Amino acid sequence: MGEPAIKLGGKKKSVFMDKVRELLPEGGNLNLCLTCGACSSGCPATGLDGMDPRKFLRMAALGMDEEVTSTKWVWMCSLCQRCVYVCPMKIDIPQLVFNARASWPREDRPKGIVGSCDMALRNDTCSAMGATEEDFKFVVEDVLEEYQESQPEFKDMKAPVNKKGTQFFLNQNSREPVTEPDEMVPLWKILDLVGADWTYGTKGWAAENYCMFLADNENWKHIVEVKKKAVEDLECKIWLNTE
Repeated sequence: MGEPAIKLGGKKKSVFMDKVRELLPEGGNLNLCLTCGACSSGCPATGLDGMDPRKFLRMAALGMDEEVTSTKWVWMCSLCQRCVYVCPMKIDIPQLVFNARASWPREDRPKGIVGSCDMALRNDTCSAMGATEEDFKFVVEDVLEEYQESQPEFKDMKAPVNKKGTQFFLNQNSREPVTEPDEMVPLWKILDLVGADWTYGTKGWAAENYCMFLADNENWKHIVEVKKKAVEDLECKIWLNTE
C-alpha cells in the first residue's frame, strides 16, 4: 500500500492566538472551549462564508493563522456578544474577531466601513454622514418647529442644543438628521412626556462609531474622546448613547 494522502500531525502554534491572549484580561478564556456549539447556534452570522464562531475559534486554536486572519467572515460578524452570553465558559470570541479584523491592511477592509470612519473624522460632530454642527442645529430646530405647529399637544416640546448642566447628553444616529429627520421625534416626545432634562451638543452628537467596527483603535479612541469632551464641556451628568 502507498503512503496515505493526508497525514494528521500535531496542531501548529498560533502566533495570532497568543497575541490576542496577551491583550485580553486573563487571556480571554480562549483555551476553555468545550466545542459544544452553543456559540454557533445563536449567531446571526453562522453559515455565512462557510464559517461560524465555533469553527473560527477552533481554527485559531489549531494554529491556522492565515485562514483566521484572511476570512471575510470577520466582517460579517456583528460583534453582538451573543456567543459570549450563551457560552458556558464565557469565551470572548468577538475579541478574537476584532483582532483578526485589525490584522487586515486598511486598504483591504470593507470600503463602506472605512468611508464612514473617515467621514466621522472630518469634524467634531463625529457624523458618519459628514453633517456639520450648523447642519445638525438647523435640522433639529426646523423639525421641532414643524411638530410644535402640527401637533398642538406637543407645542411646548423642547429639543435643546448646547444647553449646559442638563441631566442627559443625548447622542443621535447620524443618518437620521440627514435622511430621516422625522425619526428623531418619537424620542423627543418620550423625553418630553417624562420631563427629562436633556440636550444635544453640536459637537460629538453622532452616536455610532464606525472606527470601532473597522478595528481602528487609534481613531476609535479619538472619536470617543471628542464625544467625552462635548459632554464635559456642557457639564452634563449622564451620557446617553442611543446606539
